[in-house]
Amino acid sequence: MFNDATILITGGTGSFGNRYTQTILKRYHPKKIIIYSRDELKQFEMAQKFDNPCMRYFIGDIRDAQRLKKAIDGVDYIIHAAALKHVPIAEYNPMECIKTNIHGAQNVIDAALESDVKKVIALSTDKAANPINLYGATKLASDKLFVAANNIRGTRPIAFSVVRYGNVIGSRGSVVPFFAKLRKEGVNELPITHPDMTRFMITLQQGVDFVLRNFERMQGGEIFIPKLPSMRISDMAKAIAPDLPHKIIGIRPGEKLHEVMCPADDSHLTLKLEDHYVIRPTIQFAHVYDYCINALGERGAPVEHGFEYSSQNNGWQLEAAEFLTMAQEFL
Repeated sequence: MFNDATILITGGTGSFGNRYTQTILKRYHPKKIIIYSRDELKQFEMAQKFDNPCMRYFIGDIRDAQRLKKAIDGVDYIIHAAALKHVPIAEYNPMECIKTNIHGAQNVIDAALESDVKKVIALSTDKAANPINLYGATKLASDKLFVAANNIRGTRPIAFSVVRYGNVIGSRGSVVPFFAKLRKEGVNELPITHPDMTRFMITLQQGVDFVLRNFERMQGGEIFIPKLPSMRISDMAKAIAPDLPHKIIGIRPGEKLHEVMCPADDSHLTLKLEDHYVIRPTIQFAHVYDYCINALGERGAPVEHGFEYSSQNNGWQLEAAEFLTMAQEFL
């Protein structure tokens, strides 16, 4: 699919964009990979790492619709990874988060519709399911925009879908490298927000592979959710630094105690497959698809009424040894 194709990644200098670029260059022979982001230093550093002739680096903000349209001209596939993601910062700066995560999402959609883009996948988060914080609310709005974009595509051969997953182990600013850094600095204790807090866990490579696979699966309008293990943050801290005690510092502004990826209120729309779930769109499109069978021929089955996929009640809980294997490159 990606051989001789032009791929654009918004927010491409982030953890996901770096690993996605590395994976694409290893497995395929793309015509171009366009990194679209607003940080010139990160682009400079990424260009030293990936100097393949197919690489292109565009300085630009997804808030800038005109610049985005120029960057997307001639693109085949878009991965929309740009977002303001820090939960407490979004609580203190709500309008900035709205401008990037909602208005920016619409700019990506508009630019894709005006070009000959074939497929768009937007990255989402478990915080968009039953959101209580501003970040999650903006990502829910973004998800709805990308799903509904399939309704306004007209005769254009373009499809929009969403990938939603949990905490990425080792991503920039995440808790795993933070705990590892504190341990190496020789601190006397690790700060824990709440002893019972749980999160879904996924490695960066698993996230990249899931997105790549869903470009093949997608028909347009789906929210794809991988089946993931969960873990208590306190157990994670104990695995990283077994001898360090914990200091309970309290839940940060906007944080949940547990996360949800498939809300019970969406159970009538949710399908289960071997390694993932799919939430079907709430609206009906002119091009009606049977979402029970995806583009790869994989068949899904409806979940039971009231089904909720929560990090608290997830039957797959990570043991310390499993976690350390997943996180070894960041410890």
